[in-house]
Amino acid sequence: MNTAATTDKAAAVAAAHAAAENAVTTTEQQFQTIPDLIRSHARAQPDHLALLQGDARGAAGSAPLTYGELDALMDRVAASLQRDGLKAGDAIAICANSSPRYAAVFLGALRAGLVVAPLAASVTPANFTSMLADAQAHWLFVDGLALDAMGASAASLRCISFDGVAPGVAFDDWLLPTGAVPTPVHAQPAWPFNIIYSSGTTGTPKGIVQPHGMRWSHVARGTAYNYSPSTVTLLATPLYSNTTLVVFFPTLAYGGTVVLMAKFDAAGYLALAAKHRVSHTMLVPVQYHRIMAVPSFDSFDLSSYRFKFCTSAPFSAVLKADVLARWPGGLIEFYGMTEGGGTCILAAHEHPTKLHTVGQPAQGHDIRLIDDDGIELPPGEPYAIGEVVGHSAGMMTGYHGQPAKTREAEWFDTTGKRFIRTGDVGRFDAEGFLTLMDRKKDMIISGGFNLYPSDLEAVLREHEDVADVAVVGVPSELWGETPVAFVVQREGSDVAADALLQWANQRVGKTQRLASLRYLAELPRSAIGKVLKRELRDEYVAKG
Repeated sequence: MNTAATTDKAAAVAAAHAAAENAVTTTEQQFQTIPDLIRSHARAQPDHLALLQGDARGAAGSAPLTYGELDALMDRVAASLQRDGLKAGDAIAICANSSPRYAAVFLGALRAGLVVAPLAASVTPANFTSMLADAQAHWLFVDGLALDAMGASAASLRCISFDGVAPGVAFDDWLLPTGAVPTPVHAQPAWPFNIIYSSGTTGTPKGIVQPHGMRWSHVARGTAYNYSPSTVTLLATPLYSNTTLVVFFPTLAYGGTVVLMAKFDAAGYLALAAKHRVSHTMLVPVQYHRIMAVPSFDSFDLSSYRFKFCTSAPFSAVLKADVLARWPGGLIEFYGMTEGGGTCILAAHEHPTKLHTVGQPAQGHDIRLIDDDGIELPPGEPYAIGEVVGHSAGMMTGYHGQPAKTREAEWFDTTGKRFIRTGDVGRFDAEGFLTLMDRKKDMIISGGFNLYPSDLEAVLREHEDVADVAVVGVPSELWGETPVAFVVQREGSDVAADALLQWANQRVGKTQRLASLRYLAELPRSAIGKVLKRELRDEYVAKG
C-alpha cells in the first residue's frame, strides 16, 4: 500500500468537503441560488453521490447521480428548455414518482430561471387540468403514475415522458446531448421558485407561489441541523410536497446525499436507513407511527441519525416520547404553512416536558394571535386562545392568479406589517411555547360552546384499544353541530363501539360528549399524512 498516496487522497477529499461546506456556511446571510450551490459542489466533489433511488431500482430515471453528473444533467435540461423557447419566469409542471431524474429536471428548470409546479397524482382529472392551466405550464413531465390524474385529457397535453408508459415525447429524445450548456440566468430572491398546490385532494386547488428567497431561508438555517457533505437524507414523502422540499433542498445545498423512496413502507424505510447510514430524515406523524410499530424496530442500527424532522400534521406527545426513547438523534418538529409566514420549532430532545406543544417561534419569526374580528390579542398574555398568524422572511408571494384568496390569507398589524393567517387556533404558555387547539374550520360550535376535536381525540387515544382517531363536527338540528368520532381499533381489539363511546363520554364535560362513534379500517389521509376530515364529515352526512 502506498501510504503517502493514500494520505494525499484523503487530504484532497477532506479539502473538497471543506470547500463544499464553505459554499454555504461562509455566506450564510448572502443569497445564493440552489443550482449555483450544486455547481460549486460539482466542482469541489464531482464524484460525491448526490441522489440515489432507494427503492424501485431499474425504473425510469432511477440511476444514481453524482454531483458532477447531476450538474451536467441540469445543464442539459436547462439548455433544452431554452431551446424550446422557454424564458425566465415561464413554468413547467412535473407529475411522476420521486426519482433522481425528477429531481434533475426540477433543478435544471430552476437553472434556466423557470418556475416549477410539482403536481400530485392523487387529484381528480378536473383538478389536475385546473392546476396545469393555472400554472400556465409549457411542458408537463410525467410517468405512468400520472395517467389516472391526466384522465381523458392525456392525449391533448404537451408532455415529456420519463418512462414510455405515459404519453408524450421520450425524455431521452427531447434532451440535448451531453455537453449542452444553457445561457446563464441569474435568479433574484423575489423571483418565483415553485408553485405548490394546496387542497388538491378535495376542494379547489390554490397555487402557492414561493420565491427563491424563501427557499434560501430554509438553506440558511441548515447550519443549525448539521447539514454537510457527509449528510445522508432519506425521504419517503413525495417531491411535490413542501414537507419534502424543506429538507431536500438544504441537503443538496450543503453537498449531502439524498436517498429517495418512491413509495413508503415502514420496514423498507428502516432497511434503507441502516444500509445507507442515514443521518437526516423528514417524516410525517403517520409514518413515525408505522415505523415505531414495526416489531423488529429495535434490531435496526439507527445510530447514524443526527436529526429527524416532522411537520404537516398533529404529532402526538406520546408518539414523540416513543421516538425520543428508542430512536437515536435529535427530533425537530416544524410548525408552519406552505404559504410561509411564521414558523415554530420544537427541539423535542431538548424540551421533553413540552411535547404537547409545537415549540417556540423560530429566530426572526413573529407569531401572534388574533380574535374572530381580526383584533390582536394582548402580546405575552399566556393561555389566551386565538388564530395563529405569522411573519418572517420566508413568505409566499401569493396564490397564483387568485388575488382575492391572497387577501383572505393575509393579516396586517397596525403598522402595516404583513402576516399570513394559518387558520389554526392556538395559545402560548408562560414560556412562549405554542399549543395548537385545532384548525379554525374544524372547531365545533355545539349549543354555543366551542369544542376542539383535538381535546376529544386525546381522550380517546388514552384507551388501549384505539390505534387512530379523528373527531369531526356534523350538523345537528338540536345543537347546530355535534361531535362524531371515527376510530381505528388496535389489532386484536374486540371492544364494542357503543362501549368505547360510553367510556369516552364519561371522561369529558357534558357539552363535549360525542354523539356517535364509528369504526373504520383506516382513516382517509393525503399523501403527506393529513387526515381528510372533510371526507369523513361528508360520508357521515351522506349515510345519515
